[in-house]
Amino acid sequence: MKILNKKIAAHKSSVAWLQRQAADPYVARAQKDGYRARAAYKIIEINDRYHFFRDGQVVVDLGAAPGSWSQYVAREFPKSRIFAMDLLEIKPINGVEFYQGDFTTDEALRWLEDKLNIPHDEIGGGTADVVMSDMAPNTVGHKKTDHLRQMVLLEYAFDFALHALKQGGTFVAKSFTGGTTNDLLKQIKEHFEDVHHIKPPSSRKDSVEMFIVATGFKG
Repeated sequence: MKILNKKIAAHKSSVAWLQRQAADPYVARAQKDGYRARAAYKIIEINDRYHFFRDGQVVVDLGAAPGSWSQYVAREFPKSRIFAMDLLEIKPINGVEFYQGDFTTDEALRWLEDKLNIPHDEIGGGTADVVMSDMAPNTVGHKKTDHLRQMVLLEYAFDFALHALKQGGTFVAKSFTGGTTNDLLKQIKEHFEDVHHIKPPSSRKDSVEMFIVATGFKG
């Protein structure tokens, strides 16, 4: 691939990223299939393994930009109601209601609570069938710091799932590899029938990301 932008070409990391993108079969596959990002195949592969999506569900997508997870659900399960949120704006997707804002703020949480018609102070009385989170912090390159930042977002998502999910619901969330994940996994296992910590095939081998898949919400 010839890099025309001289500023980009001057940075070895940018060159490596572009070369990796050009050689990535999932990038090519996403373009062919009409998905906004290769990340679509992470949720596709996770669902192919655990089969938690069904048509007509209520689905929450946290950290949605650029929208490939919501795009997949809307495309394959068109009768579902999907509520997506991210700090970044996304192009509209048919069947998806989107809120641009910080999920950790009261304003964003109230938007979701109003859409789902749920109280924040009750566990197990929600209306959502699936809460999925691909939220990730801006990394700084320090493994411990990046992991702790990711854990904060994961804990926010888990706390929301406890209030938003209906009985039998599913929670899917990105995590980073690291010791403190085990403590949170224990908490999650108290509320779900089955909990798995996996790395789908489309997740790059050199990435520290993992995904928690918790099915059968017990409240």
